[in-house]
Amino acid sequence: MKFGLFGGARSAGEGPVGDSVGYKSFIDHVLLAEELGYESVFVVEHHFTGVGQVSASLNLLSYLAGRTRRIRLGTAVVVLPWHNPVLLAEQVATLDLLSNGRFDFGVGKGYREQEFGGFCIPLAEATERFDEAMEVLRKAWAGGARFSHHGKRWHFDNVVVEPRPTQQPHPPFWIGAGNIDAIGRAGRDGYSLLLDQIAPVELIVERVKVYRDAVAAAGHSNPQVAVARALLVANTEEERRAAYATRRKTFQSFGALARGPGSERYLDPSKLSDADIANDSAALLGNAQDIIVRLKQLEAGGVDYVILVDPTGSPDNLRMFAQDVMPQFRNTSGRRAAE
Repeated sequence: MKFGLFGGARSAGEGPVGDSVGYKSFIDHVLLAEELGYESVFVVEHHFTGVGQVSASLNLLSYLAGRTRRIRLGTAVVVLPWHNPVLLAEQVATLDLLSNGRFDFGVGKGYREQEFGGFCIPLAEATERFDEAMEVLRKAWAGGARFSHHGKRWHFDNVVVEPRPTQQPHPPFWIGAGNIDAIGRAGRDGYSLLLDQIAPVELIVERVKVYRDAVAAAGHSNPQVAVARALLVANTEEERRAAYATRRKTFQSFGALARGPGSERYLDPSKLSDADIANDSAALLGNAQDIIVRLKQLEAGGVDYVILVDPTGSPDNLRMFAQDVMPQFRNTSGRRAAE
């Protein structure tokens, strides 16, 4: 099982969102994670939130590329309908070059009405815009040749994308998906898959099976599945109560965003008791042994890659997980960068 980080920095405001800390602290957090042997960091892209979430994820990762040497750098996700695909292809290729081939390109359609409204793009156009952007990106990285594209939204004549990415033909595509149809499509198309931090273990296991069945049926090899999980370390009763309060805020922020088949199994944030949160299989909540038990449930369901959301940004939590939890899993990513 491999372990990475998920979330991002936050520039201002407290807000209800619990996956981000300040930029300097976040950068220090990533540097420590690399030292401790974590596999990756995946950062979000959001706009117009008022709580300072990361908006320019490629810029942040480009800085991290210069500060790190081993840890993989990913997006979770770049929302393609908002971006010029040729400019995006150039930016991604530059980041992949600067990081010496350590970039994982997570992409998605987006889902927040406020963000689409801010860009004056109808949410109803998300799928068609995503599909056309993917078509352009693939053309842009197809052998380094000049190409033209004339679609519904984008037109390019005799252009070539430079520089070439280090990973050929392009950095790995990851798709953020939640509903069963989208997960099956990701598997059929051979994309790696990013799954959310709110779904309970049994729903995650079902989704992983749908994905792996689709991958196998299409004959693809080596796509990965990364599952986001909240890390809420609690060694005392006081810390446990604080973790319950933090988790309740997370559900209030994200619970209403659950969509698609199976979403009825997400906890209802309006009815959450401490007992509900204690029994919530979606969170890695408790001491090291509690966390190991919950990870073993995921592992038994076929999950071999977990990316952690620590709302406290605690270096101590990062160290504890690397020292006490990672070694309990076969093929652990808990190796020192110097090894």
